[in-house]
Amino acid sequence: MSKLIQGYEVVIGFETHAQLSTQSKIFSRAPTAFGAEPNTQACAVDLALPGTLPVMNKGAVERAIEFGLAVNSTIAPKSIFARKNYFYPDLPKGYQISQFEIPVVQGGSVEFYLGDEKKSVRLVRAHLEEDAGKSLHEDFIGQSGIDLNRAGTPLLEIVTEPDMRSSDEAVAYAKELHKIVTWIGICDGNMQEGSFRCDANVSVRKPGGPLGTRREIKNLNSFKFMQQAIDYEIRWQIEEIEDGRAIQQATVLFDPDTGETRAMRTKEDAADYRYFPDPDLPPLVVAPEWVERVRSEMAELPRVMAARFVKDYGLPEYDATTLTQSKAMAAYFEAAAKASDQPKLASNWIMGELSRRINAGEVSIEQTPVTSAMLASLIARIADGTISNNAARQVFDALWSGEAQDVDAVIEAKGLKQMSDSGALEKIIDEVIAANPDNVAQFKAGKEKAFNALVGQAMKASKGKANPTQVNDLLRKKLAE
Repeated sequence: MSKLIQGYEVVIGFETHAQLSTQSKIFSRAPTAFGAEPNTQACAVDLALPGTLPVMNKGAVERAIEFGLAVNSTIAPKSIFARKNYFYPDLPKGYQISQFEIPVVQGGSVEFYLGDEKKSVRLVRAHLEEDAGKSLHEDFIGQSGIDLNRAGTPLLEIVTEPDMRSSDEAVAYAKELHKIVTWIGICDGNMQEGSFRCDANVSVRKPGGPLGTRREIKNLNSFKFMQQAIDYEIRWQIEEIEDGRAIQQATVLFDPDTGETRAMRTKEDAADYRYFPDPDLPPLVVAPEWVERVRSEMAELPRVMAARFVKDYGLPEYDATTLTQSKAMAAYFEAAAKASDQPKLASNWIMGELSRRINAGEVSIEQTPVTSAMLASLIARIADGTISNNAARQVFDALWSGEAQDVDAVIEAKGLKQMSDSGALEKIIDEVIAANPDNVAQFKAGKEKAFNALVGQAMKASKGKANPTQVNDLLRKKLAE
């Protein structure tokens, strides 16, 4: 069920531009490296000089195919390039080469978890196109300039159905999409450099009513700003409607300083761009053999790996999906699970204590001071009863701080080994039973809390070193006698 806000249902769709990881541009041999001096990476084709012709970059097509296979899309056997006409100073040709009626990637879906709930967002299409240049505004000298280094950079525009119903769901989708394109290596995912840019189409409606008028929030370059922008836009639209004003279709920008969206221009429809097939580019033909070759060369996909983790390691689906958020995390888990032979314990520690440290911003999983081998050794000592979970956290702290690198050495140095000698434990339990006759009587009268109190006394008497499982078993045995 959709969450209603002030009696309104939120409807969100996404358009995401993923810059493809080719070394050259989509229709020329000019480089695509970020950060070069203005206009040093634009050739005659990018500048649209008379007599130049575009030539398709095969690597860009292969990356589009990879994405389509990753999200279970249909790869069109023949797709068409079109001219999208609009007039900006940073668009040298006066049109952008894109795909309109027949895109190369059609349909598909992106699945992800929102909390414990599994979600799926349908994709309409993913099409190839070229990027425009960039206008540079030097306010301190009152002048503007044009940098055409980005002109012709290959993009894959990924368009969803309006399936999302909250900013939380929209951000979860965007994170999953980011994971997919970086996992398969078709995009570096750098949002600050503009390699992964999201536009959110937001509207509100009364439940069951027709879709409302949408406003498109452009170029959201962080997940934090994405959530803030969508939440503000939802509130603004509801307030406008409640005050009796109609929503006008528009393109808006988010200002992180004020936390507000502001209209940039009225939103164009497809007809405004006067699309028509590009006469300089023949249809893009993708043979089945090409698709199968790309498929055979792809790395294991996250959803496939997650299914394998469920099958091979007996993990819950939620664990498997979480552990495949990145290749580094998946590799860390597999190494720890195999070395310890305790996959569920490994999953719990990685999703718990390790992720907590990483999310605190200390380091990434690639840089964590607790290696997978160290974690596996720690887990093995928990599994064989050498240390308790509480002691294990102390060992983890020592490993994380760099105090030590050997689990057994830390256990020995800190005296954390559990007391597992049954004779010594029996003596402690006998003393606890003798010293707590009221609790014993209450337990025998059916009060389970009294038993827990006795366990606590035994653990206290052992200074926390007794094996809790052994304490429970021996105590029940003694009380039964």
